[in-house]
Amino acid sequence: MNKNNPLRLAVDIGGTFTDVVLEKPDKETISHKLLTNHDNPEDSVLLGIELLLDKGGHVPEEVGVIIHGTTLATNALIERRGARTAFLTTRGHRDTLEIAHEERFEQYDIDIERAKPLVPRHLRIPIEERIDRDGNVLIPLNPSSIIDAIKTIDTYKIESVAVGYLHSYVNPSQEEMTRKLLTSYRPELTVSLSSEVAPEIREYERFSTTACNAYVRPLISTYLNKMHEDLQKKGLTCPFLLMTSGGGLTTLETASKFPIRLVESGPAGGAILASKIAKQLSQDSILSFDMGGTTAKLCLIDRGKPRISRQFEIDRSYRFKKGSGLPLKIPVVEMVEIGAGGGSIARVDKMNRIKVGPESAGSDPGPSCYDLGGKNPAVTDADLLLGKIVSSKFPFDLSIKNSENSIAKNICEKLNISEVDAAYGITEVVDENMANAARAHATEYGLDISLRDLVAFGGSAPMHAARLGEKLNAKRILIPKNAAVGSALGFLLASSSYEVVRSRRMNLENFDSDEINKVYKDMRKEAFSIIDQAAPGAKLRETRQASMRYCGQGHELNITIPNKILTRENSKELRNLFESEYMKLYGYGIERVNIEVLSWSLTLMEDIDLLLPEYKAREKTSLPEPSFHQRFFDIDNKEFIDIPVYERELIDPSNIIEGPALVTEKQTTTVLPTGFNLHVDKLGNIVMEKKNA
Repeated sequence: MNKNNPLRLAVDIGGTFTDVVLEKPDKETISHKLLTNHDNPEDSVLLGIELLLDKGGHVPEEVGVIIHGTTLATNALIERRGARTAFLTTRGHRDTLEIAHEERFEQYDIDIERAKPLVPRHLRIPIEERIDRDGNVLIPLNPSSIIDAIKTIDTYKIESVAVGYLHSYVNPSQEEMTRKLLTSYRPELTVSLSSEVAPEIREYERFSTTACNAYVRPLISTYLNKMHEDLQKKGLTCPFLLMTSGGGLTTLETASKFPIRLVESGPAGGAILASKIAKQLSQDSILSFDMGGTTAKLCLIDRGKPRISRQFEIDRSYRFKKGSGLPLKIPVVEMVEIGAGGGSIARVDKMNRIKVGPESAGSDPGPSCYDLGGKNPAVTDADLLLGKIVSSKFPFDLSIKNSENSIAKNICEKLNISEVDAAYGITEVVDENMANAARAHATEYGLDISLRDLVAFGGSAPMHAARLGEKLNAKRILIPKNAAVGSALGFLLASSSYEVVRSRRMNLENFDSDEINKVYKDMRKEAFSIIDQAAPGAKLRETRQASMRYCGQGHELNITIPNKILTRENSKELRNLFESEYMKLYGYGIERVNIEVLSWSLTLMEDIDLLLPEYKAREKTSLPEPSFHQRFFDIDNKEFIDIPVYERELIDPSNIIEGPALVTEKQTTTVLPTGFNLHVDKLGNIVMEKKNA
């Protein structure tokens, strides 16, 4: 780091809160949490940065880098707040976005509802052109088709265009020619090509990803460029990097061109934080648990790394049904996300059951206790009523009276139960929802969710972590320092990286090593051109993967392959790598069946290992006195009791605290239930364990 610019800033815009973290040269951090301004999200960012710099006595010129993650692209897709978009595609294939797949994601639902395409049919424009699967031009691009398309574009005042032609991943020339024609007639148009956004086999996924990219591109590029300009006006002229969904950092230019890679960028930061903790504590298997104001995210970390998927779904019409959303072919940290945050709204359904989420009160109006006009009870209201929240540590004043009134009106009167029982019911439902999601996520990979360490962060997670850990039979529950801003902390631990994918379908029996070596040479050149902008002169690490399957299968496994010049003889090595992974996942292999590769990928990343600082223990090791006692609902005895409240910063590694107790810090509170002990480890994590476990 440049000694003239010793500070680093991380900014995470969530559905409810915007988190800003300032890291000093000694790795100490200060943070601030603000309600997200959904109309002008950059306002919350600029205010948070200004407050932190003032608090630390710093000036903008001392900041060496700003790292930003945002849910803006995700929200725009879900809420359908993107640009007016047209989709140009090969004649005869305009309905690909509507047809999707042949299979039904809900077998017996006769009223099944699929996710609606972002581009309506009248804006899906057929173009006269055709390329075959080998890249040969069967029908040259007809320029008059583009002229006709421009008439439609003008009529409907289109802002952004997605171009997706058959087999353009092999030969992109006709897509490139289309962009050239479009921009020559209409220079102001934003054009996204499927051969650049998602150059992979399977036209539906490729078209969907490109349409999504085009849909959010004007919004995100305008936002990012305005944010960058505003930062520079404030004297923050340092590099401005973006967190991607795959857990790497990229440049403003790349993020503006491919904003679809920013989807789920915030949760990726949390997974990085949990991975670093696992690695530094030599823990092989942990469960990352991120619970904020809007959603809860759970991610399996094995051997110090989260799983990276090459496909993701956005805007599911059935929240927990795979296949009910819009598919995105992007690298993304594999996790399960459910509507279970502090702002998740509680209600009574037709069968007189308490239901929680996925609807959220967000930041406006927020839970009832925010006193901003919210009338519906949320998880935070229940936590406050049960004594889980130390109000003085919350980012702003809370009204317990509002919580009582909203729970009484919306839950108690309908079920004829007390406010306490209703609040307890809300927290139990949301905790069980999260536990079920974690179990299902682990089962998808044939893994046992029990006896993992649970790493919990996000503003709401420390209040629910022990109970969730109990339900999942977790070995230990860890709460990192500054847990309320965990995802932003993860941004500061990330390195620059970029993934490039190319589809070249090839049977290993006919392995053409020369062709694949050329593909990897081209991919590395492309990846390097982007990484060198984000981390000029940095030492780099290269990872290669191949998407492989048995011939005749419909889905592939991503197999890490050697980073070297391949020869014809390496086909046997590739087969062994695939069969080993297949056996590990499914418990058996298929004999005498050929193996084929559909796609090849290369990830180039900055070769640095940023670590969390170790805890600086003080000389005094006696157990600190509680700051005060607070009324708290003990679920074991089903009654309110007074329990001690400790300041987290006063607890040393040698101290052991027995539950029930609360440990408070800025912006969140850790609940230590009856039957649990608590201590602090070498990284400053709070560690909770069941007594005699």
